Parts: sequence; C-alpha cells; structure tokens
Amino acid sequence: QVQVVESGGGLVQAGGSLRLSCSASGLTFDEYTVGWFRQAPGKEREGVSCISWSGYTTYYLDSVKGRFTVSRDNAKNTLYLQMNSLKPEDTAMYYCAADHLGPCIGAQDNYKYWGQGTQVTVSS
Repeated sequence: QVQVVESGGGLVQAGGSLRLSCSASGLTFDEYTVGWFRQAPGKEREGVSCISWSGYTTYYLDSVKGRFTVSRDNAKNTLYLQMNSLKPEDTAMYYCAADHLGPCIGAQDNYKYWGQGTQVTVSS
C-alpha cells in the first residue's frame, strides 16, 4: 500500500524559513516524479515545485523561484522543499504527490498518490 506523508509545516514570521519533507513508502521511489502543491483558503490548488524521477528536471512556480528549493533523497524515499524568505502569500496547505515516470512540468492531473498535507502559515 502506497503512503505519502508530509511533515515540517508550521507557523513562521515573514522572511523566515521552513523545510518540508515528504516520505513515501510502498512504491519504487526513484521511478516517481514527485511534486509539491499548495492550496490556500478560497483558492485552487497550484503546483509549487517538482523534481523528475531522474532528478535532472525541476520546476518552480514563478512566485517561488529563487526562494524555494526542491530536492530528493532516493535512499531515504524522501522529497524535500526548502522554503526561504517566506511571505504571507505562501500561507497554504502544502501537499506532496507522486507520479510514476511522469514529466515534471507543474501540472497536477497525472499525479496518482497524494499525501494529506502539512499547513504552512506565514505571519506578517
């Protein structure tokens, strides 16, 4: 059974940092493109970042470029999102998702496995 579990969210002041982690089990992690998505209250879910199954391709939402860094550790079956210079508009529930051998392009339709999310709140 595939499980995807996010952690690392919390409350932080504007300008601060958080590191999200996503642990996946029950799948061959290095065959999965993995991504981070977020949904703020009253807004649609959007793709924040992803990293391809090969590790060679990454994607970032324009508004997080230069502030967020995605990485993966296949030995630990874990995806990370380092978030620096956080802004109040980054406040959202952050979700991790996995797509078997899929492209890393920010779209979310192909992702089959999703976690329950971790809340990130940035105060001004």
